[in-house]
Amino acid sequence: MLKSRALRLVLFALAGLVMAFSAMAGEAEIKSAQKTIDSQLKAFQQDNGALAYSFAAPNITRMYPTPEAFIGMVTNGYPPVRKPQSFAFGKSQETGPTSVVQQVMIVGPDGKDYEAVYMLELQPDGVYRITSCSLRAAVSTSV
Repeated sequence: MLKSRALRLVLFALAGLVMAFSAMAGEAEIKSAQKTIDSQLKAFQQDNGALAYSFAAPNITRMYPTPEAFIGMVTNGYPPVRKPQSFAFGKSQETGPTSVVQQVMIVGPDGKDYEAVYMLELQPDGVYRITSCSLRAAVSTSV
């Protein structure tokens, strides 16, 4: 009986370690994805289209095969992303072993608040790249 109790304690301890490691791994992936978004938004702020383009995943670079085509799409379709006054990370979630969804609150060039939701995938080179971004005006809760 003593052996089975000790064995259960060891198993619980191991389960706790696995859960702690899983939580830490999720945090590392989210931080890595946030670094990609942060770097792209800063590249946009500095008008460095080639650098901003480098954070796009292959599905995006296939649709927009040059940095100029990509920047044109972002300029026309995502002005708050293209010229953010400021931005801050919101909720994030690791949605699979290689994917992260990240909310970003953006103050656009018009001074209005926007919510961007980024989806990122881990690439074979070990870097998260942006696979999509949806943008909407932020909902104000003030009266």
